[in-house]
Amino acid sequence: MLHLQTFGDLRLIETNGDPVRYPIKGLLMMAHIYAAASHELSRYELAQFLWNDVEADLARLNLRKLLSRIRETDGGRAEMPFDFTATTVRLNTQVVSSDLDIFRAGGSPLERLNAIAELTQRGFIGNIKPATKLIDAWIRAQRDTQALQLRQALLDALPDAQKPGATRTISSAALQILERDPKDEQVRALLHRLSGGSSLNESLSNGDDHARVQVKRSEAGETPADIERISPMPLILPRLVLLPPTSKHADAGLALANALIEDVTIELCALRNISIVAPHTAGQIRRDSEKAAVVARHSIAYLLDTRLSEEGLFAQLVYFPTDEIIWANRFAMTPDILPRQRRLIAQQLTMSVARELAENEEERLRFEANPEAYHAYLVGSSLMSKLTLPHIRRARKAFKQSLSHKADFSPSFTGLARTFTSEWLVTAQGNNELLHLAEQNALRAIERDPASAAGHRELGVTKLYLGDVDASVAALHLAEELSPHFADVIYSHADTLVHASRPDDALAKIKKAISLNPIAPDAYLWCAAGASFFLEQYEEAIAYVEAMKDKAPAHRIAAASCAMIGDRKRALFHRQRAESINPVFDVEKWLAIVPFKEHWQKELYREGLLKAGF
Repeated sequence: MLHLQTFGDLRLIETNGDPVRYPIKGLLMMAHIYAAASHELSRYELAQFLWNDVEADLARLNLRKLLSRIRETDGGRAEMPFDFTATTVRLNTQVVSSDLDIFRAGGSPLERLNAIAELTQRGFIGNIKPATKLIDAWIRAQRDTQALQLRQALLDALPDAQKPGATRTISSAALQILERDPKDEQVRALLHRLSGGSSLNESLSNGDDHARVQVKRSEAGETPADIERISPMPLILPRLVLLPPTSKHADAGLALANALIEDVTIELCALRNISIVAPHTAGQIRRDSEKAAVVARHSIAYLLDTRLSEEGLFAQLVYFPTDEIIWANRFAMTPDILPRQRRLIAQQLTMSVARELAENEEERLRFEANPEAYHAYLVGSSLMSKLTLPHIRRARKAFKQSLSHKADFSPSFTGLARTFTSEWLVTAQGNNELLHLAEQNALRAIERDPASAAGHRELGVTKLYLGDVDASVAALHLAEELSPHFADVIYSHADTLVHASRPDDALAKIKKAISLNPIAPDAYLWCAAGASFFLEQYEEAIAYVEAMKDKAPAHRIAAASCAMIGDRKRALFHRQRAESINPVFDVEKWLAIVPFKEHWQKELYREGLLKAGF
């Protein structure tokens, strides 16, 4: 017996679990025939389905070749999965079974709903890019049909809603349906009733496109207040994924935190201006090592990232296009209070997220209105994660390409400014032309979007390297006021405070940035190393450098730190690495252009660099 798996990866499996090496077109043909009511299709239909983009004669020739390959693959079997005639191809369902049988299976309504929901959440034929328009249309039609079958199974299971475990099964299926179709008001209202009523107090009557969302503030004495009046639903809703919490310690608290996030997911489904990613998909994203790529592939605009620790549940709402943390908070979750406060915490978290989503919509719409500019901007931003000259210059090219699609796209001006300041740092030649270009682009970004923290941040960084430390601190203070949870802004503010001769304040601020962005970029660690050096905490400075994935920019500070504690061997190692990257580096020339507000910093750095042998 062979088993055809169509959900998740499309593949054919032996009884013992071994995969059968079938051609992809053969698997598509098998799935197409299995889904047909008669399990039989004509050769003409199959040729058109698999090769409708070529001439009919060539399509028939390709089909004959495919069938010949399948005969060779199945040649050693006692029973063949296909019966071929001169005009038709029939699938032998006595030999081949499929996960598609679940849609035709019986059982109790709850069992059937659970089976269909578990199957469909894996995605029908998710691993193959359709080769023709007909294949693509067929896959889409199958998914639409399966979604309708899931919805019908949900409605059929409602009479059993009071049975043990039924609420969880029905809620999970409802969330899956709403992820695909946020406009399904009947299912939304059903989910609302199952959750016991939403803390958002939203009217959920069918067809109410102007629902009012009200939020009860958790603080004592405050009266309910309207957050927003939701406008008619746009054609494309922003997507939010609530990532399940992580914890260094697996304990009962993590299970309760997971349940809390499920509560919040259900609460947020009351909103009609956001599409919520179902918990199953959210779990897959959390486990994926390439989260950014998966988030982009699913067109997700917002992430609610959560972490559980001894200090409680830390939650932060991230706007993915700019990687900006637009809100963050910590909730006490001690075992003695969590069971009775779970609902209250869920309401507080839901209300905060709803408010921030409403306030951030203008920026989202601006991004999505210019997809080509946005895409090129993302390419440039991803390249800037590595501070090497080739990456910086490729990023600059991408930001310029973004501006060719939209000449006033503010984020790309901030990106350009960053490339010029980064090149100034990496080359260490004191080329002020780069800094003036950075300043021009930062001012253009601010002119086009004065409320965005990003432009003020780049202006502050540029002012620092131009030697105007006070103007730098002022610009970055404003940037942090505009976006108090934007970790990159806090990092830049910390970096400026190092040069403003306030390394203790700088270290406290960079630690805050790292707490908001725990998988910290190398630049954060480099800044922390610099602050530690000027506090004469040399071992800590070396530890921050060692934690960097790419230590290239920090070899000088590491060499100086090692030299100050008398570790000549490691100082020599880092000095040689620094000299291999920039063989023309000159201590006095560099100190003449690096801005320090107070003279003692320059002298301390000079001492370390000279002791290291520069």
